[in-house]
Amino acid sequence: MRRVSWKKVGITALSSILAVGMLTACGSSSSSGSTSSGKTTITIFNSKMEIQDQMKTMAKAYSKSHNVNVEVYYSSDTVSAHLATKYASNEPYTISMVDAKDVYSLAKEHAVDLSSQKWVKKTKYAIAINGKTYGFPVSVEARGLIYNASAIEKITGKTFNPSDYKTLTAFKKLIKQLKAGGMETPTGVLKEDWSLGAHYLAQVYEQQKNPSSFVKKLHAGSVDLNSNAKFTSLMNTFDVLKDNNYAGSNAISAEREVTEQKLAEGKIAFMFGGNWDWSVIDQYKYSKNMGIMPVPQNTSDGDNTKLTGGGSKYFFIDSSSNTSDAQRTAAEDFLNWLVYNKSGQSFIVKDCSLVSPFTNNNLTVSDPLGKSVKKYANAGKLIANYNYLPDDHYSMLGADFQKYLAGQESRADFAKSIESYWKTAKVSSDNS
Repeated sequence: MRRVSWKKVGITALSSILAVGMLTACGSSSSSGSTSSGKTTITIFNSKMEIQDQMKTMAKAYSKSHNVNVEVYYSSDTVSAHLATKYASNEPYTISMVDAKDVYSLAKEHAVDLSSQKWVKKTKYAIAINGKTYGFPVSVEARGLIYNASAIEKITGKTFNPSDYKTLTAFKKLIKQLKAGGMETPTGVLKEDWSLGAHYLAQVYEQQKNPSSFVKKLHAGSVDLNSNAKFTSLMNTFDVLKDNNYAGSNAISAEREVTEQKLAEGKIAFMFGGNWDWSVIDQYKYSKNMGIMPVPQNTSDGDNTKLTGGGSKYFFIDSSSNTSDAQRTAAEDFLNWLVYNKSGQSFIVKDCSLVSPFTNNNLTVSDPLGKSVKKYANAGKLIANYNYLPDDHYSMLGADFQKYLAGQESRADFAKSIESYWKTAKVSSDNS
């Protein structure tokens, strides 16, 4: 985001103040959400950076084809911090795109109950609180091991079938075969704290029999994490990824773009990530035969046959007096357009390359990672996201995970760091 010099603001302050008084004569929206042209204006906050251009293009087209003005905004600040400033100034967005945890923390006070909307019956990913639906799911995203089948098959000489490598034992044999065939370092590991802390580590909670109960026990200090079967299983797999990482001893210096380029071009075969990574991979000369598979584990609980994921990003409509009924009606119409209109369906799947969470959207997902996610979602093979991680979870524990990745911390010490974090973490009251 381009930042404006306050010195320049001071120089132009007078003219800016004078201009404010002229805005209503130029067709700007009023406090009721209407313009001098008589059209209702709705504002949309987009928190998904990679689709901002598509959102703005869509808004322009939607405004022309409907009797409404649509304005789209993006901020690089955290969702909760950015929206807090909007609430404080009594200028909420008509529609806000947030993460699941934000729906749970904000919806009761700021969101419209959408339970009566017909689209609720077309998805299993909407967020309801105490029987009231507040969160409209924008897409389905999932995490797992991204693979380059073309690169693998070039060495093995046989068709790559992910289900053949669901156990860590089988996966290690494949890694050994790839190395013997000339791929010296078959894996890449993203060093970013969000990838390590929010995506990989979170699986330790998500794959427990009762994630909420497990987190409560962590908070109470009654978990010996280093002896926990799921932590051990997932960390055993992570060690294989770490030990075969192309970046080696420079793992925490590896750039995401370099790692994803190597995966795209088949210089490495595996990288933990999600279907959102396609926005980076497709910038390079990628192999078309790619996909996402479950994280290999020597387990009998079936988690090694599933991806981890679900609804990703949610819209909610503002319920305050700062938003008019006309704006709320227009916002509801927009959400229905995304679900039922062919152009709206195409916007999600074709323009944004997202996996639709609605059963009536049968458009073919355009990218191979999205196709994998849709296949697992349709088969009911998604381990649900844990939506109550504290805001500082990925930054705090992501930093500790980076130490482990760099060989600066033992697994036992890493486990202790996680336990220490949770003892003082702010656990959501909705975590039940």
